[in-house]
Amino acid sequence: MNINYEYYKVFYYVGKYRNITKAAQALGSNQPNVTRVMKLLESELGCQLLLRSNKGITLTEKGALLYERVSAAFFQIQAAEEELNHDGKLIEGTIILGTTETALHLTLFHMLKEFKRDNPKVRFKIYNYSTKDAVNELTKGAIDICVVTSPFHVKKNIRSEKLLEFRDILICGNVYADLASGKRHLAELAGYPWVCLGKNTVTYDMTNDFFLRNGVVLKPDIEVATSDLVIPMIQNGLGIGYVPEQLAHPGLEAGTVHRVPVYEEMETRAVCVLYDAKRGQSRCEKEFLGYVLSFPSK
Repeated sequence: MNINYEYYKVFYYVGKYRNITKAAQALGSNQPNVTRVMKLLESELGCQLLLRSNKGITLTEKGALLYERVSAAFFQIQAAEEELNHDGKLIEGTIILGTTETALHLTLFHMLKEFKRDNPKVRFKIYNYSTKDAVNELTKGAIDICVVTSPFHVKKNIRSEKLLEFRDILICGNVYADLASGKRHLAELAGYPWVCLGKNTVTYDMTNDFFLRNGVVLKPDIEVATSDLVIPMIQNGLGIGYVPEQLAHPGLEAGTVHRVPVYEEMETRAVCVLYDAKRGQSRCEKEFLGYVLSFPSK
């Protein structure tokens, strides 16, 4: 089969962004040309690769299979080019990183600061997701690496490495400061207003499961979209809630929040870095992975 391999390059970017316009921008081309190339590739292969709709592009079953192979080849070529051009120079490249608010605040901000100091020519495109969405984007090949909080479920080719362990603790603001005076069972606190992340997050699922195991139904009064909103809500007396212990420390020391001692404890969780071992990594991705995995836990 004598197919122009430039077609596969165009297909890779269409599959990566699931958007003709974004693919054209990444290629330095234009939308009509990208559309033309995709039609030519489908004609040459004798099958439909893309499904087009008002919402964007989705891959057919055969398109997804081809994208998996093409993306792996693309990254191997990219990695080889970087290694050949390295020649003792500073590492260069771009890493597309997906992460959660909690992972950012617990460890990733500090890691990025130190890594960028030593590798100033490595660029990052960082996207904020829920854990579920970050894992999905990594699986699709839309991002290179993700740093998220457990629990999560991944396919066999997605490798997970633990960076930091943490535990969620129950805190309250000054309005409910009396709750910090003695140890209580979770069931005793069911009638208080609760603040937590929304139902589309693994943190909500984990918290809900924890409540059910202890005979309590979680009925949050306030659900927030990102974890950095939970503590301010609690500080302002809008309810009580679970947050990572490390993130609660500043408020505990300042006296703006208080730890509520409970007999039932949340299970330990972890911040993990995930990457697609089957796809292969560029040199700068490998360098970043090695850096974060050797970074001392805080």
